[in-house]
Amino acid sequence: MLSETAPALTDLVLGLVTLALTPLLRGPGVNPNWRRTVWWAAAAALAGFVHHGFITAYDSLAGPSWAVISGMVVITISFSLAATVSDVLGPGRRLVFWVLRAASLGAYGILALLGHYGIGTILACEGVTMVSVLVLWGVALARHDPRAPRMMVALGASALAGCTRALPESATQIIGLDPTSLYHLTQIPPMVLLCLAVGNGQRLWRRTPTMALAEEGVA
Repeated sequence: MLSETAPALTDLVLGLVTLALTPLLRGPGVNPNWRRTVWWAAAAALAGFVHHGFITAYDSLAGPSWAVISGMVVITISFSLAATVSDVLGPGRRLVFWVLRAASLGAYGILALLGHYGIGTILACEGVTMVSVLVLWGVALARHDPRAPRMMVALGASALAGCTRALPESATQIIGLDPTSLYHLTQIPPMVLLCLAVGNGQRLWRRTPTMALAEEGVA
């Protein structure tokens, strides 16, 4: 018997669907950090299934379990930032990555000093990193990068899905789900869009004249 049935099952569905999407990222032109992003996202969702389904029945284990899952989410977002920095700005930009990564860590440090610390604050500060990812793809869009429109759609869909967590339970009960379960399900379309954007986007990018010249050693 599952401890929290709906959150557990919806996390399981999210994790399995995310795993099923990984073949879309097997192309040679796909940044390996995108594959790591998706693998960690799937692992976090499956860990969420275990957490909601079994661990929450034990109060002493629920906190540490959620801390582990939160850490997995942080790793997932870190890989997405690393992939974005490399794709948009080019390889070898580790300094840019760490500067942007430090922004969210710095935000957490300030909030912690003000007494607002904990797992929820960590995840909230990860929003700073996601904004960085969105801004970078906005730069790519301005540069007419053919991958950018699809990435912007995927990231926008993910942001909208995240808003479901702020909905009152009375609103989500209309469809028979709690906010957490609805959030799990609404994350599936953005994940599909992300994998399609990365996989198809890399093929589009390889067809551009700039890349063709680079491959020939002209650019």
